[in-house]
Order: sequence, then C-alpha cells, then structure tokens
Amino acid sequence: SGLIITTFVIFPSYTHLPPHYRALQSAVQGSTTSGRGNIHNSTVFIAVSLYDKTGALAGGAWGQSLLDLIDMIGPDRVFLSIYENDSDASGEQALWALSDRVPCNKSIVYDKHFDFDGFPTVTLPDGSSHVRRVAFLAEVRNRALRPLDDLNHRFDRLLFLNDVYFDPLDALQLLFSTHTRDGRPDYRAACAVDFINPFKFYDTFASRDLEGYGMGLPFFPWFTTAGKAQSRSDVLQETDAVRVRSCWGGMVAFDAGFFQSRTPTAADTDQPTYYRGRRVPVQFRSEEDLFWESSECCLIHADIQSWPSSSSMDAQNVGGEDKVDSGIYMNPFIRVAYHPRSFSWLRITRRVERLYSVAHWLSSTAFGLPFYNPRRAEIPGEEVQETVWVEDESSEGGSFSKVTRVANYDGYCGRWDLQVLSRREETGEGGWVSVPVPNLPS
Repeated sequence: SGLIITTFVIFPSYTHLPPHYRALQSAVQGSTTSGRGNIHNSTVFIAVSLYDKTGALAGGAWGQSLLDLIDMIGPDRVFLSIYENDSDASGEQALWALSDRVPCNKSIVYDKHFDFDGFPTVTLPDGSSHVRRVAFLAEVRNRALRPLDDLNHRFDRLLFLNDVYFDPLDALQLLFSTHTRDGRPDYRAACAVDFINPFKFYDTFASRDLEGYGMGLPFFPWFTTAGKAQSRSDVLQETDAVRVRSCWGGMVAFDAGFFQSRTPTAADTDQPTYYRGRRVPVQFRSEEDLFWESSECCLIHADIQSWPSSSSMDAQNVGGEDKVDSGIYMNPFIRVAYHPRSFSWLRITRRVERLYSVAHWLSSTAFGLPFYNPRRAEIPGEEVQETVWVEDESSEGGSFSKVTRVANYDGYCGRWDLQVLSRREETGEGGWVSVPVPNLPS
C-alpha cells in the first residue's frame, strides 16, 4: 500500500504537463476570447461520422465539448463536417439542435437510412452475400470528409472525432502541442488514447507499435516487449509523442495536407498530386482479400507514411526493425472514454498505472501477445509469397493458397479475420459479426 500511495502522490504517470502544454492551458483558462487556444491562427477541419441513437451525444456533454473546442480554436478558423445515419428520430432531432448552435461554417448531413444499393459485397463460402464492416466504416468516414472536395480553402489540421467523451482543452493540446518543433506541431498524425472503462484501452484493432506489432493486453503500458519495443519504451518515458505505425484512440489529429489536393485544378486533371512523399488526397479504405481484415483507421495511417520520407526517416529499413520514426504518434497525455463515468475516472487511474508494467509484460507474454502477423515485416515493393483465400468450385467454396505478388505497405495492419454487417440490437450495440476463418492458416 505504501508503494501505491507513493506512486499516486509523487510519481503519477502522464500527469505533469510539459511547459508548452501548461502555456496553452493558461492561455485558454485566462481568457474567454474566441480563438484563445489557437496562437498560430491555424485552420482546422473537424470531421465526425456519428451514430447517436438516443441523441445523448449531440444533445449532451459531447456536443457541448465540440462547441467549446470550436470557440477555443476560433469559429472563423474552423469548418465542421458531421455525417450521421440511422440514428432514429431522437438522434436526428439532437443533431439539428446542435447544428443550430454551431457558430462556424459547417456541413451537417443526416441520412435516415444508409443506402446499400450498389455497395460492394463479398460472397462467403456458403454462398451468402454480405457487406464488409470495414468497407462500410470507411465509407461513412469518407462522407464526413466530402466537403473538403468542394471547399476552396486549405486547412492546416484535420481533427477526426469519434463518439467519445473528451475535454476540449485536451483536443487543443492534441492538435497544437503534440511533438512540436520551434513551437509548432510536427506530425503526420497524432492520436489520443481511448478507454472502454477506467483501465481498459479500447482501440487495439487500429493500433500498431513502431515495428508494426499488435498490442499487448489492453492496459498500461499497452505495448509489448516484442522487437526493440520502442513504443513501449516511449510510454514508460512519458513522452507526449509515442512513436507508432498506426493508432486512432477515438480522436486523431492529422496534417490536413494528406486529405487535400495540392493544386486548385488537381481534381480536374488526370495528374496525381503528392504531399510529403505520398499521393493525395487519401481516403479511408478497406481490405480486398477475403478472410484478411484491417481497420480502416490503420490503413489510413499506412497511406500517409512515406517509404522513405524526406524527413528524419531517410535511409531507414522501412519494412523491418530499424525504423526510427513514422511521423505518427500516440499522445497518452490526451485521453478519452466511451462512457462519461469512465471519463471522469481517467485522471485518477493514470496516477497508479506506472505500477502495471511488470504485470503487463508477464500477462501479455502468457497470452502469447502480440499475435503473429505473417505480413508485418514485408518491405513495400518487394516480391513476396502470401497466403490468400482463392475461390474455387469445391464444396468449401475455396481454399487458402500461396500466391506471389508485390508487397504493399499496409501488411502490418492485418490479421486473419472477416467482419460483416449484421442487424443492430435495439440498444444500438452490435451491428456486425466476425465470420470464422475456415481452416485458419498456421
């Protein structure tokens, strides 16, 4: 008990803010002027794909936090885009009530029912056709980004928000304080850390460490000791920019350049445009191989990484163990939760989480984490042999076979799985199922 008390009082984790975080905090708390948290007058596009069946989000603390964030950035420097579908009358009513209170330029779109006509489907070995869950999630996120195609305006930052409870000052810190150089943020993407309860990290599907390994058991320090364990080391050193290959965390800030064409006429030509070494604009997407699944939130990070980039990542082994930085960071100072009670506990539970590291190592090792991913260390552009599901006329509808093809840069995101949409429960939970992988490859 003495160790717990000492850690709680003297050595809490991720509690003592860096000086530039405290400076921004003081600027926000010492004034009521709109734009007080945006010292460089950055322009921000806020994107939200929302499912809010009861209207508790738009009509409650989430909606108020969003309005406060817009005020702190400055309404004249923000564009808000919300896409919502199938949330029933209460959700729709709350959305329009929130829209009436939004002081910045905005695009608020509500679809009573998502139209699946013409939407791509997959055929399972039993002959049934289904919509892949990740393909659907990618589409609704892209719909939240649609206004970028029509706006004759360039944005500095893009903030994507999930249905999470968050502190608007934390969102500002994520946008403007993460991994700063000369007082300005320098990242391709910066993610919060999201929690499903006061201790349990949620977004393991989208998160990968700096070497592309999957996560350990979902409590602090989250990452395993696999490989060189740079991400785990960053967490234990309490950096605000934990180097990762992908993350999401319920709230993620991007360098908006990846989502915009580089020239005003680029959309009207066949010539691709590039930004920081990547073809732009990027969009959310899903996997094509059957029984191989990746989060759309991981794939978007794969698409904005450069192999190699023109920054400090030059001359690195981009597919293996020598990668030093990806430009993508998880910021454990910034935490969000999917339930208000969990969110209220996060500033308390972090004060003792430093004590978990040994237990996390032992238990993750005992459970065999991280799980093996045969495509994790593939080097983009090299010829590789991969195991893929090949359809045939057999009674099973297909089988796994080895094929030779050129490696992409997103193999680290995937795992053996297939997720398809199903009917949501009345509570709004569910909405998808995981299809068993036949004769799962070893």
